[in-house]
Amino acid sequence: MRSFRIVLSACLLLSQAKPATAQYGPIKKWAEEELLTSAPLKQAHTGISIYEPATGKYWYNYQEDHYFTPASNTKIFTLYTGLRLLGDSLPALRYLLTDSALYVKGMADPAFLHPDYKVQPAWQLLQQTSQPIRLVPAVIENKRFGSGWAWSDYADYYQPELNEWPVYGNVARVRHHGDSTVIWPRMFSDTLHFSVHRNDKLEELLTERDERSNRFSVTYNGNDKSVQEGEIPFITGGNDDLVYRLQDTLHKQISIVAGGNQPAQTSFSLLRGIPVDTLFQPMMHRSDNFFAEQTLMMCSALLWDTISTARTIAFMQKSYLANLPDTPKWVDGSGLSRYNLFTPRDFVSVLSDMYKTYPSQRLYALFPTGGKGTLKNYYKQQFVHAKTGTLSGCVALSGYLVTKKNKTLVFSVLVNNHNNSATAVRRTVESFLTQIWEKY
Repeated sequence: MRSFRIVLSACLLLSQAKPATAQYGPIKKWAEEELLTSAPLKQAHTGISIYEPATGKYWYNYQEDHYFTPASNTKIFTLYTGLRLLGDSLPALRYLLTDSALYVKGMADPAFLHPDYKVQPAWQLLQQTSQPIRLVPAVIENKRFGSGWAWSDYADYYQPELNEWPVYGNVARVRHHGDSTVIWPRMFSDTLHFSVHRNDKLEELLTERDERSNRFSVTYNGNDKSVQEGEIPFITGGNDDLVYRLQDTLHKQISIVAGGNQPAQTSFSLLRGIPVDTLFQPMMHRSDNFFAEQTLMMCSALLWDTISTARTIAFMQKSYLANLPDTPKWVDGSGLSRYNLFTPRDFVSVLSDMYKTYPSQRLYALFPTGGKGTLKNYYKQQFVHAKTGTLSGCVALSGYLVTKKNKTLVFSVLVNNHNNSATAVRRTVESFLTQIWEKY
């Protein structure tokens, strides 16, 4: 309850923040004469909010109360939710060990058998038990894709399916070198699931999957002798498919527990997994959509006996986010949805509360900075720690800016409906923020 009052106080403070003074007039001039009238942004819908937590002053606002599709800036709200609700480590699974069986229930943990993570507490539990393993299906309200996602992206690496118990990150991984092409996990390596073709006109490896089945194909250029890799989401299916994948990996028999024979939820224990920041950092640095979506699902699985992104979002909006300056339309964890709508000052509000609640060293490590992650080609001076966002016609950047005089600013720049390249928009915003860094 005390933390809830702290959040409300922080949001109220922001809603009553002091206006900018003449001291920050150059920022207004740069925005109006250079940024907003530039070729990449001139016909776009743009919103800007720049705030200094130390003084409680907004340095500059422009359409800060207008709504925008934020793309992957949505992950800032997801990160905030994960920090607030998950604790220090991920919920790996719920389990109940009896004299006759080990009962297990998925918690939506995306790290299970993911190649990025060597520490696997859930895997160790399943591997070491001598008892028969019984899978208790979770109550899940999510569908395999989020609301407002592009259906035709089903085979693209950035849109894996969502489910209660991800395995291998819910993607098949392909590696081609010379005359050798392999796919992993091995269950997809037979000719029923996997075919390889050669086309010397291709510029890069082409990976494809049938829309409604786990039939994968790889086409390669035989003249390219480099090592080439790709990721293709697989269809997760239902509990029978999950059992098959677990059995194939564990080499143990697993059965599904029917509804009437399931142990009571209260009898299960929680097994914790990897530290949360080891998931949050790649979620923010490489803008991992899958990690973001499963984060909101883990929060729901931890708080209730139901996995529901919508339920997690509703809970956050009624508690920690109750006093945002504007009420967002928030529908997914990743920002893939075109239904999301946020204002720049909403991002500033959440970022400011994070800055006051968590050590800046931790936050700066979670957010990409110049030359790293999604900012690897921008902000070489490393004065920003910020999350990018990109969809067709949408470019966003929100986070923290530390000026040459060591002043910390919280900012959000959202651009929608531009008809230029995302790179051109990003370079223009970079020039604007660099001027602020240099002068102040």
